[in-house]
Amino acid sequence: MSTIPSHSHSFDADRHARWEEQEQAAEAAGAARDIADVPAVEVIASACIHLMSAAAVKLGLGEEENAEELTDLDEARKLINALAGLVTAAAPEISDSHARPIRDGLRSLQLRFREISTIPDAPGKGPGEKFTGSVI
Repeated sequence: MSTIPSHSHSFDADRHARWEEQEQAAEAAGAARDIADVPAVEVIASACIHLMSAAAVKLGLGEEENAEELTDLDEARKLINALAGLVTAAAPEISDSHARPIRDGLRSLQLRFREISTIPDAPGKGPGEKFTGSVI
């Protein structure tokens, strides 16, 4: 029998941890390379679509059977404000052909908000209207 204590378990765990770190670093580098290939207009449009989708769900427009139960006007207001700010700031950079459909979707969300809100906002004071102007 050997009198040297066995450290193989510790060695294997350390090696495994290093491999995990190397894999994560490689994945991060790959993601950075992938995003470098995506045009800015696509990144901006994707962010807008995510905001629009989330706002629609918060306005009870989801596809689920209980979609109206998911309505949360406070959350919807935040998402619509963020979307309005983003599309307003980005419009000169992304061209009208990209901004127009986003603005149309934004307007639909703003109108839906007004439609279902029990406490109406004054004209020009609804979600996103400080960026877009009044929608009514």
